[in-house]
Amino acid sequence: MALKGLDIFKLTPKKNCKDCGCPTCMAFSMKVAQGALSIDKCPHMSPEALATLAAATEPPMKTISIGEHKLGGETVMLRHEKTFVNKNLFALDLCAGMDDAAIDAKLAEADKVDYERIGERMRVECVYVSVKPEHGAERGAAVVKKAAATGRDVILHCCDAALAGDILKAAAADVKVLAGANADNWEAMNALATEHNLVLGVCCKDLSAAHDTIEKLEAAGNKNLIINICAESIKDAFSFTVQIRRAALKDGDRTFGYPTIVNVARLAPEDYTMQAALASLFTVRYGSVIVLGRMTYAEALPLFGLRQNIFTDPQKPMKVEPGIYPLNGADENSVVAVTVDFALTYFIVSGEIERSGVPTNLIITDAGGYSVLTAWAAGKFSAGSIAKFFEENDIASKIKSRTLILPGKVAVLKGELENKLPDWKIVVGPNEAIQLVRFLKDYK
Repeated sequence: MALKGLDIFKLTPKKNCKDCGCPTCMAFSMKVAQGALSIDKCPHMSPEALATLAAATEPPMKTISIGEHKLGGETVMLRHEKTFVNKNLFALDLCAGMDDAAIDAKLAEADKVDYERIGERMRVECVYVSVKPEHGAERGAAVVKKAAATGRDVILHCCDAALAGDILKAAAADVKVLAGANADNWEAMNALATEHNLVLGVCCKDLSAAHDTIEKLEAAGNKNLIINICAESIKDAFSFTVQIRRAALKDGDRTFGYPTIVNVARLAPEDYTMQAALASLFTVRYGSVIVLGRMTYAEALPLFGLRQNIFTDPQKPMKVEPGIYPLNGADENSVVAVTVDFALTYFIVSGEIERSGVPTNLIITDAGGYSVLTAWAAGKFSAGSIAKFFEENDIASKIKSRTLILPGKVAVLKGELENKLPDWKIVVGPNEAIQLVRFLKDYK
C-alpha cells in the first residue's frame, strides 16, 4: 500500500539540508509519496528506513522478466484508474506429440505476422511447448530447439520433473519459463528452475492448492514465479484470473501477486474464432501470457491493436520522433509536407502519401503529441513553431525543394508562415488525409 507523505517524513533524518533538491524534508516526503521523486534521492536516509520504505512501497504484483520482456508490476484493476504497466505477451501453442510438418507449418504461419504499428513491433513473442512422458526427452528437446530457433522465448510446460530435467540438460539455454510446478512436484521443479535460472510456472487448477504451493516456493526463497491457469472451463479460467488479480491488488495478498499464463488453445481446441475472442477477453482481464493455437494476420490485427490500446498510458499522448521522413524514395528535390507528431496523424498521413506514390519529404514537428487542430489551438503547431523547427533542424540545407504543403485545416497559418519562411512556397493542402492521394498526383 502506498505510504502517505507524513509516514515517509517520520523516517527521514529531518535535517532540511536541501541535498535532495527540496527545501524541506516534508516537501521531499510529499514528492516521494506522489511518485515525483525516488526515496534514494535523500543521501542521509538510514539503511533501515530505506528497507522499511522499500517493503511498504513495493508493488502488490511482482515484476518478472521473460527474455527481454517484463510482466506484472501492475497496481490497478482497471486501466482508467491509472495505467497498466507491462503489456501481455502472445504465445503459440505447440505439443511435442505433433509431427514436424505440423510444427513447421504453425511456426511459418506465425512468422508471417511481423509488422510495425505506431512504432511498435507486432509479432508473437513466445512459444508454449507441452511435453508429456510418452513424448520422451529427446523429442521434447528437439521441439524446444525448433521453437527457440524462431527467435521467440520458449515456455516449457512439463509436469514430470525427471522428464523436464532431461530436456533442460539438452536445451536449458533455449528455455525461459519452466511451467508445471504443482502441490506434488514443487520441490523438484523448484530445484530445476533455480539451477537453470528459469521463471517457474505454478499450475493453478484450484486456487487454494495454488496458493499453498506458492507459499511453499516463497518460503524456499523463490519469488521468480508465474501462475499458469490450468482451469478446465472458460468460466473457471476467467474467475481465477480476476480473483488472483483482486486478491493481490485489493486484498493485499502478495502470495497471489504474480503474472499469469492463460492457454486459450486448451480452453477452445481447434475453435480459432473462440480462441481469438478469448484472447481479447484475457488481454483486458489479466492474462499476462496468452497462448493461442495459431496466429494469422486476420487474428493478429485486432488482437495487437487491442493490446496496444489497452497498454498505452492514457495520460501520455502517443508520439513519433520529430524529423524528416522521406517517403516513396523522396530526395532533397522532392516536395515537402508538414504535420504534427501525434502518432495516429503520422501513420494516417504517411500511409496516404505512400499510397499516392509521389516522392514526398514528410516533416514531423514537435507538437506535444497533439492532433493538428488541438496542437494549433494550444499554440504548439503555429507558424512560429514550424519556422523555429525548420531553423533548429537546418531543414533548408537538407532539402533543396522550396515547396511546403500545409494541412488544410490550418490554412490560416499560410500568410504568417510565408513571412517567417520567405524562401518557401507555402501550399495549402487538403483538409483530410484521404484527399492527399489525388492532391499530390494533381500537384505533381
